[in-house]
Amino acid sequence: MAKFINLTPHEINVVGGPSFPPSGKVARVTATVTPAGEFGGVALSRTTFGEVDGLPAPVDGTIFVVSALVRSAVPDRRDVASPGDLVRGEDGQPIGCRGLIVN
Repeated sequence: MAKFINLTPHEINVVGGPSFPPSGKVARVTATVTPAGEFGGVALSRTTFGEVDGLPAPVDGTIFVVSALVRSAVPDRRDVASPGDLVRGEDGQPIGCRGLIVN
């Protein structure tokens, strides 16, 4: 049986499909911000992404739903997915996503 574990802090609603409540655990990517100069009087910075924290080892029959940033940081993992295209309601507020994106 397929199992999805949401490792984001938000409920993920797949339009026309299931919703995945947050699991209470969050996978994140470490980030380091360093100065990158100045342009037109505006300070510029550069972000370097590092290790992923909070992503469990693969589990047969399980997909971990994570942010797109976490998913892109682990390109060899076939057991992670992130929300697909955002769908907005008439008021412009997000109401869900179109499926999930995998590596």
